[in-house]
Amino acid sequence: MVTHNAERGFHGDSHENATFAVEETRSSGTMMIENERYGNGEGGGDSDDKSLSVEMLFKGKVVPSWREQLTIRAFVVSFVLGVLLTFIVMKLNLTTGIIPSLNVSAGLLGFFFVKSWAKFMEKSGMLKQPFTRQENTVIQTCVVATSGIAFSGGFGSYLFGMSSIVAGQSAKSIDAQNTKDPRLPWIIGFLFAVSFLGLFSVLPLRKIMVIDYKLTYPSGTATAHLINSFHTPQGAKLAKQQVRTLGKFFSFSFLWGFFQWFFTGGDGCGFSNFPTFGLEAYENRFYFDFSGTFVGVGMICPYLINVSVLVGAILSWGLMWPLIKNRKGDWYSAMLSDSNLMGVQGYRVFLSIAMILGDGLYNFVKVLGLTIRGFIKQYKKMEVIPVTERGSPEKVSNSYDDEVRTKLFLKDGIPLWVSIVGYVAIAAVSIGVIPKIFHQMKWYYVLVIYIFAPVLAFCNAYGCGLTDWSLASTYGKLAIFAIGAWAGESHGGVLAGLAACGVMMNIVSTASDLMQDFKTGYMTLASPRSMFVSQVIGTAMGCIISPCVFWLFYKAFVDIGSPDSDYPAPNALVYRNMSVLGVEGFGSLPDHCLTLCYILFAGSIVINLIRDTVAKKWAKYIPLPMAMAIPFYLGPYFAIDMCVGSLILFIWGKLDKAKADAFGPAVASGLICGDGIWSLPSSILALAGVQPPICMKFLSRGTNARVDQFLSP
Repeated sequence: MVTHNAERGFHGDSHENATFAVEETRSSGTMMIENERYGNGEGGGDSDDKSLSVEMLFKGKVVPSWREQLTIRAFVVSFVLGVLLTFIVMKLNLTTGIIPSLNVSAGLLGFFFVKSWAKFMEKSGMLKQPFTRQENTVIQTCVVATSGIAFSGGFGSYLFGMSSIVAGQSAKSIDAQNTKDPRLPWIIGFLFAVSFLGLFSVLPLRKIMVIDYKLTYPSGTATAHLINSFHTPQGAKLAKQQVRTLGKFFSFSFLWGFFQWFFTGGDGCGFSNFPTFGLEAYENRFYFDFSGTFVGVGMICPYLINVSVLVGAILSWGLMWPLIKNRKGDWYSAMLSDSNLMGVQGYRVFLSIAMILGDGLYNFVKVLGLTIRGFIKQYKKMEVIPVTERGSPEKVSNSYDDEVRTKLFLKDGIPLWVSIVGYVAIAAVSIGVIPKIFHQMKWYYVLVIYIFAPVLAFCNAYGCGLTDWSLASTYGKLAIFAIGAWAGESHGGVLAGLAACGVMMNIVSTASDLMQDFKTGYMTLASPRSMFVSQVIGTAMGCIISPCVFWLFYKAFVDIGSPDSDYPAPNALVYRNMSVLGVEGFGSLPDHCLTLCYILFAGSIVINLIRDTVAKKWAKYIPLPMAMAIPFYLGPYFAIDMCVGSLILFIWGKLDKAKADAFGPAVASGLICGDGIWSLPSSILALAGVQPPICMKFLSRGTNARVDQFLSP
């Protein structure tokens, strides 16, 4: 979701209430933060009580074959929704890097479109095949795979970090061999070369993960419950009401974005620059910017995430940066601007990196430990590790649901040779293609990554099944430091590190996503073959759609990537400076920055350690270091928006918990989708040279008097 944000990945949000659909989703709600996904590790399992059996509700309904599940209408709808969600994910990538779960909106819209299509065809007498939950699962899988490339493709991180725009903000390594500006042909070629390998790396392990080990995969489980509920009479009725709500707030958010556009006829103009708390607070980026997107994100993300972001904003922009600015002329040259990386900007970027790396290292070790412990436990329990369907002992569950699902899941097997041939063939092509795109990335660098990739992909997929956390970006950062240091500064190590990050992230991210999809398919009786084909088609669509959407942003907004832009792409600068740090060492840091980095790096580990050792009732009040690090560079404005979203949902829940639980995700998704889709016409207007007619700017009384005096004849 995250889910992916995302990440990559869109994961279900949930609610605790009457409605089966919405309820299961909130319990496994996740989000992606700076390319990491946070989840609570909970997930629904199958009930052993036959009276509560999901499959008993569908008993008597014929399950279509895997070919019948792959319909033309499913892929047409997937394409439309894929474009829609790609715009949203791309905008979030280029603004904050926070990508919430959009699973609810994808599920609702997919159900609505195909249900409307089927109803129309039925009335006209041309309906050949009814809309089933298996086809719904195919759509969900394809949409997630398509829009997921906008995250794993690195358009707001490693890939855009290669550009001269981002390199110009870095202290060093802006020479030609360490930069590569975006161009559609090489971006599409690169994505096709790296995006499919992860699918084949863990394909033979689907039975082990889903059936033998019964890994929870909370997001996949939540998505399955959502889809199953849509196809019951009560769930279908609720889904229609949720779609109407989503549509209303989509329209409101889109029109609000259109209205705001008229007042943005210059730098620093418009409602997004409203000094809500006064001009001095505005100078430190404390203001509410009237963004429907971030209010919606705040409604979807857990309260702890939003509060953590706000705490990080207050700590950095309210305390640390003003104190460091007071050392101007001592710690750094007084001649440097605020945007210079050897000045205060360097502290913002590198201290953020320190917290991200500290949090990432802790969670990497934690999840790896849980993975190894869980793997050993399963090994002892089963005494043998199965490799394929034929070679594994069958473990029959007492659950009626498990019996039905296991039988159908094993029915359409995928031969082992498909995985082996697919992996070797794609790896061979990639080893030849990637060095042609990045001459700094030698073929043996790629070969080494591909040798270790299946093991890392398994670890990520297994850990994700246990905890719902995908550590794709952590593996990517490891590749940055390893390959960057191996290549060296004189041989384009900065760019080689960023390219290696892309290779590694795509492999481990798609591997965990595929297993999530297999879990969803298992619980909706969708064939593994249809899931795999849908994932491949969705990935292929994403490899074309995402670069085209990014290219539209890149051409429409000339200041994209700059700190003062509406699209600053903060993670691109963070990833590039990680690569610079890996290649050039600590000499690229401003004075005293390294000491502060050590403190925050250790602080991130300590905070996480405390969270995991204290009781759960206290842990929920301890902020997350990864979330705290995000506003270090960007500022507090989006944190305020997100907290407003949380406040709205909190008050709504106090007034009417049932409605808030049922319709909160629909409202949030409508706000996010409407504002996100407005970026399409605004980009077209910018490309056409159409400028907003009004500049609404806020000045102090003294400045206003001087302006009036200057303008007076």
